Amino acid sequence: MRFFGLKTCDTCRKALKSLAAAGYAPDVVDVRADGMSAADRADILAQFGDQALNRASTTWRGLSDAEKQSDPAELLAAHPTLMKRPVILHNGVWTIGWKADVQAKYLGE
Repeated sequence: MRFFGLKTCDTCRKALKSLAAAGYAPDVVDVRADGMSAADRADILAQFGDQALNRASTTWRGLSDAEKQSDPAELLAAHPTLMKRPVILHNGVWTIGWKADVQAKYLGE
């Protein structure tokens, strides 16, 4: 399991704690501290498209209108914290966010 998120993100911390309690030991990629490879970024965008961008984030609100119109791949490369979090890859299946449907998938709730 690969877990893309931020160590400072409350949702990511909750998700990691729940996953650990369920017996998972995810390989955590902090997109700010560790960065994200171009291949991972491309895979995430191929899977989720521009839905991978968190348009409610502080980072998004700080962008100019011209920047907001940029290609999602360029935006994520320049501002990795724009990614909706967490993104999890497990057994070849991608999920995004930590809503009830994703929790049910991993935690069986």
